[in-house]
Amino acid sequence: MATATAQKSSKNSSATNRSKSSTASIYTYKVQDKKGKTLQGEMSGTNPAIIRAQLQKQGLVVKSIKKKPKPLLSGGKKKIKPSDIAVFSRQMATMMKAGVPLVQSFEIVADGLENRSMQELILKIREDVAAGGGFAPALRNHPRYFDDLFCNLVEAGEQSGALETMLDRIATYKEKTEALKKKIKKALTYPTAVVIVALIVTAILLIKVVPQFADTFGGFGAELPAFTLFVLHLSDLAQAYWLHVLVGIIAFGFVFRELKLRSPKFVYFLDRTSLKIPVIGDILYLSILARFARTLSTTFAAGVPLIDALTSVAGSAGNKIYSEAVIKIREDVSTGLQLNTAIRNQGIFPPLLIQMAAIGEESGALDEMLDKVATYYEEEVDNKVDSLSALLEPMIMSILGVLVGGLLIAMYLPIFQLGNVVG
Repeated sequence: MATATAQKSSKNSSATNRSKSSTASIYTYKVQDKKGKTLQGEMSGTNPAIIRAQLQKQGLVVKSIKKKPKPLLSGGKKKIKPSDIAVFSRQMATMMKAGVPLVQSFEIVADGLENRSMQELILKIREDVAAGGGFAPALRNHPRYFDDLFCNLVEAGEQSGALETMLDRIATYKEKTEALKKKIKKALTYPTAVVIVALIVTAILLIKVVPQFADTFGGFGAELPAFTLFVLHLSDLAQAYWLHVLVGIIAFGFVFRELKLRSPKFVYFLDRTSLKIPVIGDILYLSILARFARTLSTTFAAGVPLIDALTSVAGSAGNKIYSEAVIKIREDVSTGLQLNTAIRNQGIFPPLLIQMAAIGEESGALDEMLDKVATYYEEEVDNKVDSLSALLEPMIMSILGVLVGGLLIAMYLPIFQLGNVVG
């Protein structure tokens, strides 16, 4: 009876600890060491009493403990990005490889972070693990930041007793995945930003600058060039309908986002269309193949059964067409087909990937073969991005020249003609 009561008390204590973990904060303290020297520092904890106890265990005399105030101009907490999760994975892998206990590893990693939101997330995970839960269950409490693939790999590492090896593998996977995403963003962000800026500058010129020239041209009393008349007409339209265009753009963005969130058919259409865009479509295609091979290699090497591994691959494909294809591959494999045959039956994967999968199955080194395929396609993405950058620079300069230069020429043509007449 006493044992049951003690267990119940222990469970209640664990639940209390978990509820308190959500209020973990940073505290500043002032202490005095054994030599009488005054020291200051910061420490994270759920309340001042815990901080005081930890400091006293170190033989320090506590003078004051205060909750660290939030900076007035901090702009609030930073969002947790996938790159933060990648850094967390690598740091945890390093700590575990160095022989640091799991709970202490959380503390060390959290103390070294500047992102307050990420720090609080790690401290919550630490509290759950310290209360008796496993690492994987603690991660599953935060599905927004740790997907099924991440949690499954950690769980496999815990069950096999090789968590440090698994964390290292996860860290490598996350780093390569994020590096691939950055390459794609690099290919798309720069030209998009330049074109948007060019359109904004053009709109400002049409709405604010061109009308000033129109007033001047009104006193010439001569017929204006056709190009100038065309630009003046565009200016009139821009002045009359700029608000309508702005509202239309905002409405289009809202509808586009809602359709992308709520309509699988629209997402499928977007994913299919994006693969047909010249040059950019090739980059997206290669990145999908790299992600497919990298994810399958990582999960299979971790000891995850092939069927479960394909489930994780389908969730991280990044494209609806290939996600559905991987689901069909999983169904075929579950009926007894070899992986390479199931991949070939879909008709959307290149021969290289199929052949390497076949070699890997025959030699018993499927994870190694897929890792080589992933590396190859990642390098191809690199080369395509560099080629795209070299191709886009002259195109962007041409667009800027046509938009801005064309407007300036249209405005100065009447002045040049008037000068010729006077001359």
